[in-house]
Amino acid sequence: QMQLIESGGGLVQAGGSLRLSCRISGRTFSASAMGWFRQAPGKEREFVASVDWSGTDTYYRDSVKGRFTISRENAKNVVYLQMNSLKLEDTAVYYCNTVRLPSNAIGSWGQGAQVTVSS
Repeated sequence: QMQLIESGGGLVQAGGSLRLSCRISGRTFSASAMGWFRQAPGKEREFVASVDWSGTDTYYRDSVKGRFTISRENAKNVVYLQMNSLKLEDTAVYYCNTVRLPSNAIGSWGQGAQVTVSS
Protein backbone atom coordinates (compact mmCIF):
# COMPACT_ATOMS: atom_id res chain seq x y z
CA GLN A 1 0.00 0.00 0.00
CA MET A 2 1.35 3.41 -0.92
CA GLN A 3 1.60 6.35 1.44
CA LEU A 4 1.46 9.89 0.07
CA ILE A 5 3.01 13.01 1.55
CA GLU A 6 2.29 16.34 -0.11
CA SER A 7 4.46 19.41 0.46
CA GLY A 8 5.27 22.80 -1.03
CA GLY A 9 2.06 24.62 -0.33
CA GLY A 10 1.91 28.14 1.01
CA LEU A 11 0.67 31.68 0.60
CA VAL A 12 1.37 33.40 -2.70
CA GLN A 13 0.12 36.52 -4.44
CA ALA A 14 -2.00 36.27 -7.54
CA GLY A 15 0.25 35.82 -10.55
CA GLY A 16 2.88 34.02 -8.53
CA SER A 17 4.14 30.44 -8.65
CA LEU A 18 4.42 27.43 -6.39
CA ARG A 19 5.67 23.90 -6.89
CA LEU A 20 3.98 21.08 -5.03
CA SER A 21 5.69 17.78 -4.39
CA CYS A 22 4.16 14.44 -3.53
CA ARG A 23 6.50 11.85 -2.14
CA ILE A 24 5.24 8.32 -2.37
CA SER A 25 6.35 5.26 -0.49
CA GLY A 26 5.63 1.84 -1.91
CA ARG A 27 7.07 -0.40 -4.52
CA THR A 28 4.37 0.14 -7.14
CA PHE A 29 4.87 3.88 -7.69
CA SER A 30 6.74 3.61 -10.97
CA ALA A 31 3.92 1.53 -12.45
CA SER A 32 1.12 3.84 -11.31
CA ALA A 33 -0.50 6.78 -13.01
CA MET A 34 -0.59 9.71 -10.60
CA GLY A 35 -2.75 12.75 -10.28
CA TRP A 36 -3.34 15.96 -8.40
CA PHE A 37 -6.70 17.00 -7.01
CA ARG A 38 -7.88 19.98 -5.00
CA GLN A 39 -10.65 20.91 -2.65
CA ALA A 40 -11.66 24.49 -2.01
CA PRO A 41 -13.67 25.47 1.08
CA GLY A 42 -17.27 24.43 0.72
CA LYS A 43 -16.66 22.63 -2.54
CA GLU A 44 -16.16 19.05 -3.63
CA ARG A 45 -12.73 17.72 -4.43
CA GLU A 46 -11.91 18.08 -8.11
CA PHE A 47 -9.39 16.74 -10.57
CA VAL A 48 -6.50 19.04 -11.50
CA ALA A 49 -3.92 17.06 -13.48
CA SER A 50 -2.61 13.56 -14.07
CA VAL A 51 0.37 11.80 -15.63
CA ASP A 52 0.89 8.25 -16.83
CA TRP A 53 3.51 5.94 -15.34
CA SER A 54 6.22 7.05 -17.77
CA GLY A 55 5.61 10.77 -17.56
CA THR A 56 4.73 10.93 -21.24
CA ASP A 57 0.98 11.48 -21.25
CA THR A 58 -0.53 14.27 -19.18
CA TYR A 59 -4.07 15.49 -18.62
CA TYR A 60 -5.37 18.77 -17.15
CA ARG A 61 -8.63 20.37 -16.21
CA ASP A 62 -9.40 23.21 -18.58
CA SER A 63 -8.99 25.98 -16.02
CA VAL A 64 -5.32 25.13 -15.35
CA LYS A 65 -4.16 24.31 -18.87
CA GLY A 66 -1.18 26.44 -19.83
CA ARG A 67 -0.54 27.41 -16.20
CA PHE A 68 0.08 24.12 -14.38
CA THR A 69 2.51 21.34 -15.28
CA ILE A 70 2.53 17.87 -13.80
CA SER A 71 5.70 15.78 -13.88
CA ARG A 72 7.29 12.87 -12.07
CA GLU A 73 10.66 11.41 -11.15
CA ASN A 74 10.22 7.68 -10.75
CA ALA A 75 13.75 7.25 -9.44
CA LYS A 76 12.85 9.53 -6.51
CA ASN A 77 9.25 8.37 -6.08
CA VAL A 78 8.03 11.93 -6.47
CA VAL A 79 5.35 13.62 -8.54
CA TYR A 80 5.30 17.41 -8.94
CA LEU A 81 2.78 20.09 -9.78
CA GLN A 82 4.31 23.32 -11.02
CA MET A 83 1.73 26.07 -10.70
CA ASN A 84 2.30 29.38 -12.48
CA SER A 85 0.14 32.46 -12.94
CA LEU A 86 -1.86 31.52 -9.87
CA LYS A 87 -5.34 32.92 -9.48
CA LEU A 88 -7.52 33.50 -6.45
CA GLU A 89 -9.71 30.59 -7.52
CA ASP A 90 -6.74 28.22 -7.26
CA THR A 91 -6.91 28.51 -3.48
CA ALA A 92 -7.54 25.02 -2.12
CA VAL A 93 -6.03 22.05 -0.38
CA TYR A 94 -4.14 20.03 -2.98
CA TYR A 95 -3.87 16.25 -2.84
CA CYS A 96 -2.07 13.67 -4.89
CA ASN A 97 -3.29 10.15 -5.51
CA THR A 98 -2.99 7.19 -7.79
CA VAL A 99 -5.40 7.46 -10.68
CA ARG A 100 -7.15 5.53 -13.34
CA LEU A 101 -6.46 7.84 -16.27
CA PRO A 102 -7.43 10.40 -16.96
CA SER A 103 -9.00 11.59 -13.73
CA ASN A 104 -10.36 8.92 -11.37
CA ALA A 105 -8.60 8.75 -8.02
CA ILE A 106 -8.29 5.17 -6.84
CA GLY A 107 -6.05 5.24 -3.78
CA SER A 108 -6.06 6.61 -0.27
CA TRP A 109 -5.74 10.34 0.38
CA GLY A 110 -2.86 12.03 2.18
CA GLN A 111 -3.08 15.10 4.36
CA GLY A 112 -2.85 17.51 1.44
CA ALA A 113 -1.02 20.80 0.97
CA GLN A 114 -2.74 24.14 1.49
CA VAL A 115 -2.34 26.66 -1.33
CA THR A 116 -3.63 30.15 -0.66
CA VAL A 117 -3.58 32.79 -3.38
CA SER A 118 -4.04 36.37 -2.21
CA SER A 119 -4.86 39.52 -4.17
